[in-house]
Amino acid sequence: MGQTFDEMSGRGEATRSAYEVVKAWLDGVTPEALRTRSREAELLFRRIGITFAVYGDADAEERLIPFDIVPRVLTGDEWTSMSRGLEQRVRALNMFLADVYGAGEIIRAGLVPGDLVYQNTYFRPEMVGIRVPHRIYTPVCGIDIVRVDADAFYVLEDNLRTPSGVSYMLENREVTMRLFPDLFNEHVIQPVEQYPNELLATLQSLAPPTAPSEPTVVILTPGQYNSAFYEHTFLADRLGVELVEGRDLFVRDDTVYMRTTEGPQRVDVIYRRLDDDFLDPLAFRPDSVLGVPGLLSAYRSGNVAVANAMGTGIADDKAVYTYVPEIVRFYLGEEPILNNVPTWRCREPDALAHVLDHLPDLVVKTVSGSGGYGMLVGPAASSAQIEEFRGKLKADPDEFIAQPTLALSTCPTFVDEGIAPRHVDLRPFVLYGSDGIRTVPGGLTRVALEEGSLVVNSSQGGGTKDTWVLA
Repeated sequence: MGQTFDEMSGRGEATRSAYEVVKAWLDGVTPEALRTRSREAELLFRRIGITFAVYGDADAEERLIPFDIVPRVLTGDEWTSMSRGLEQRVRALNMFLADVYGAGEIIRAGLVPGDLVYQNTYFRPEMVGIRVPHRIYTPVCGIDIVRVDADAFYVLEDNLRTPSGVSYMLENREVTMRLFPDLFNEHVIQPVEQYPNELLATLQSLAPPTAPSEPTVVILTPGQYNSAFYEHTFLADRLGVELVEGRDLFVRDDTVYMRTTEGPQRVDVIYRRLDDDFLDPLAFRPDSVLGVPGLLSAYRSGNVAVANAMGTGIADDKAVYTYVPEIVRFYLGEEPILNNVPTWRCREPDALAHVLDHLPDLVVKTVSGSGGYGMLVGPAASSAQIEEFRGKLKADPDEFIAQPTLALSTCPTFVDEGIAPRHVDLRPFVLYGSDGIRTVPGGLTRVALEEGSLVVNSSQGGGTKDTWVLA
């Protein structure tokens, strides 16, 4: 696999130009001073109340996501290339969704297997034929990017249902500016604080034609026990819109209304932060108490926009992910700017045989999984865990994909023993409205705090960093 690429020092001893000021700062500061700043950052986050609940934990307590005080730095050229690739990918995936809920041309062309779409857990037959506002299914996207070399960025997965983490991106920046104003001022860094305004503009651009010039937007949350509830409250506050639960809304004459102290108020756009299953008990799960009865009917009538649209999960299914390069070529007639990580589809007999023969060297994921759950990291797994996954693969190969164990890039990170390299990924956020596509310069860098660990997910003990894109 060779030496891991470090984003500060490359593969040798020389400091890369983007990190020269950060390297000089690290050389001139004592571990005690860094430890003090790290404690101050933790106190700030506790005061803010930014927490994350871990499902399946024994005590299910809410906890802080660890914040690393050493920023990650990307050059303007790196970001320009990456953002072009992100916009291309999001545009193609939207066209894919419009197609599979419409004419199904890509399936008739034989480029994507029909059963992979129509038998998919996330395919919603109720969405077939619905006129989605502006044909934009995924106004809010989070695309996970990994780096393995100076110019080698890969898409690890697409998050197109209810991508989270943007609140941490914004809070990380505020804390960094507060703790290290001198270091921040020594760079010209592209801003991220405009994201809430751009998100609001994106959502408003999707409003029905009958909406007023300033459409009413709400954020629909499952409630305070959801792991991302802090983010829901944060965004509602920053956007200046109401945070509502299903019980706060009702449908009358195929129109959605919000209950207020001044009487019913029409709702034009719903930024939903709960899964399809729970959105409308009349259309999906009848036992759901989190959604809004009749919402699908109002949506079908064109009287409300829902972001992201129902049924988008088929486009971030990890088996469909393997076809995204073909999806880009089919709809856009272009070569993908950002490549996928090489992936074996275990539903294919030859691929399954290869995976079974090389399990200790591979990462195996469930096609519908997320958050780092339900996966095998072969090099870090015990013999018992490998054999357990071998049985799962043989029993239900369609449910799995496998990828090589990539040498994810590392960034300098402050840990107990001082500054040390730790593996990172990046989740940039892409907004797609009727007025175009916007990418926020930077995104959420997630860092695996355990030495040698490749699992960066917050639910698995990972932390976050501020991400700087140099102007």
